[in-house]
Amino acid sequence: MAKNKLQVNFPEDVKELSKGTTANHHNQLQHLSNNDPSPVANTKVYRRRWLMLFIFVLVFMTNAFQWIQFSIINNLIMKYYGIGSQAVDWTSLVFMVVYIPFIFPGAWIMDRMGLRVTVLLGAIGSTTAAWINVMGVAQDRFYVILIGQTIASIAQVFVLGVSPNVAAVWFGADQVSLACSVGVFGNQIGVSLGFLIPPMMVRDHDNLEDIGTDLKLMLYIVAGYCSVLLLTVIFVFQAKPPLPPSGAQSLSSKQSSATFSEYFQSLKNIITNKGFLLLFTSYGINVGAFYAMSTLLNQTVLLHFPGEEKNCGRIGLTIVVCGMFGSIIFGAILDKTHKFKETTLVTYFFALVGMVTYTFTFRLEYIPITFVAAGIAGFFMTGYLPVGFEFGAELTYPEPEVTSAGLLNASAQVFGITFTLLGGWLLGTYGSMVCNCLLSMALLVGFAMTFPIRPELRRQKANQESIFAILGSEKVNPLPVSA
Repeated sequence: MAKNKLQVNFPEDVKELSKGTTANHHNQLQHLSNNDPSPVANTKVYRRRWLMLFIFVLVFMTNAFQWIQFSIINNLIMKYYGIGSQAVDWTSLVFMVVYIPFIFPGAWIMDRMGLRVTVLLGAIGSTTAAWINVMGVAQDRFYVILIGQTIASIAQVFVLGVSPNVAAVWFGADQVSLACSVGVFGNQIGVSLGFLIPPMMVRDHDNLEDIGTDLKLMLYIVAGYCSVLLLTVIFVFQAKPPLPPSGAQSLSSKQSSATFSEYFQSLKNIITNKGFLLLFTSYGINVGAFYAMSTLLNQTVLLHFPGEEKNCGRIGLTIVVCGMFGSIIFGAILDKTHKFKETTLVTYFFALVGMVTYTFTFRLEYIPITFVAAGIAGFFMTGYLPVGFEFGAELTYPEPEVTSAGLLNASAQVFGITFTLLGGWLLGTYGSMVCNCLLSMALLVGFAMTFPIRPELRRQKANQESIFAILGSEKVNPLPVSA
């Protein structure tokens, strides 16, 4: 048998499919997909894919928690260490700064060494950072905290853009967008817990040593959890299944970059893709605005509602929990409809509406309305994350998903740094209205940049062509893959 020849044991409905007409071809393919998700030879969808995804979600969660754990109690960290608010902001800003230079070697390691090594490096980095942060609980050791956060930010490189790769490596074509959404879910759970737990565990005390005691207890719990999870990754997590889950993944894995020159050629192919460049900028604006909104949340809420430290965390929790639902819903919509551009536009538009609403609710000085507005913004801003990842993977296939996702995240870090620094200055100088209006205007620009993107769904086309190849149906035209 020829090396690349496709074989399949044809069920009766597949035999009939080859005799069908163009008019009913799509419905028959859909029926085939629902009943036999891997009709292509040498492909199989394994049950343990959900366990691999769950472990990745937990690793992603611990790293995301560390990103926001100090910023959400900004006023208490300032009090305990005797530092300014901008110094505390750097405990989250460092994640954005470090990601930019490390994304390219990180993506190459992912492409070269595989999923297991990448996730393992992320777990090792998060665990190491957690224990260093424990050692930083002393009033003269804020620099140790920054060292710990820097290591956690390096670990972030190995998890932040990996969700679409986990989905593509383990899940079939009819579940890949949903799986990517669940992967992003890990980031959202971590951020939501980062908003919720620190204000509950670290209380305001007149005695600074009591603040330190609360802080150390929280950090010990985080470090212990990270350590257990690291052992789980070592002994349980697998790089990939024995057989690829889809025709597109089978073809993509054969073209995986193995050398630096091949990797940079892949990178060149991506950055010369006009549609991806537009998405690169619009995605960065959206997610960068979310990063700034999250980092400055404590300062913004306390400016209007003094003494509401716990509600700062609860508002942040509301933002992210609503975003979790958004991620799952939009991921399911993509799997069902494959309307990537349309879904992107809808989520972006309502993210803009949510941000504008959030901006003006502070003028009412009524915190329940702020909760509602924050939830609306979070549902669409955070729900946009997997949509952008999957759209980028479609536009750039067969290039590795981790590379396109890494570039999107790099854009988000650049805009996140810019918006956080500029927004922090505007917040302190002119108040929350001017700061949040800046973010709203930026979202408007990003929304406008989404319109010219041509939705070339290359990965969807590859999956369709792999089925057409085994059916041997030359009379049936491929399904449309762009609008």
